[in-house]
Amino acid sequence: MGLLVLGNRFVRDLESNGALAVRVPLEGGFEGRYQRRMRAVGYESLHMTARGLGDLSAYLGDVHGVRPPHLGKKDSGQAAVGERYFIPPVLGYRLEQMSPKMKGIVLWLIEGNILSSQELAFLTALCASDSRIKVVVELGGDRAFKWFPLKEAVRSA
Repeated sequence: MGLLVLGNRFVRDLESNGALAVRVPLEGGFEGRYQRRMRAVGYESLHMTARGLGDLSAYLGDVHGVRPPHLGKKDSGQAAVGERYFIPPVLGYRLEQMSPKMKGIVLWLIEGNILSSQELAFLTALCASDSRIKVVVELGGDRAFKWFPLKEAVRSA
């Protein structure tokens, strides 16, 4: 019964704030329950790690180039090693392809403790710019699943 009440409060807090910072128990399992709760009320869930994202604004909102690992192979006549492939923006593409009956997207970032305060501020501004985007950032571990507005984490960092 506790999860039903807490899950509804989590959904309300995420919809009102746009971006939440969470602390999760290190043994895991609790975040999946809240992700299921968000999917049940009409949000698509996008689960990613914060490691290796690079420039958040380019990765999430713009067409960006990536190079796969070159594995020691070199192309002749190029300054950089390997071909560059262009990938569509992660959030923009998902928003375009989303069903009309869905409310939006929840971007759930694990290992968010490596993000700088500027990157956390960008995630907060991203939610403010488009109301269909919600962000949850895991900032570390705790004994119980706790959440607070991401703006508070930016202020304290």
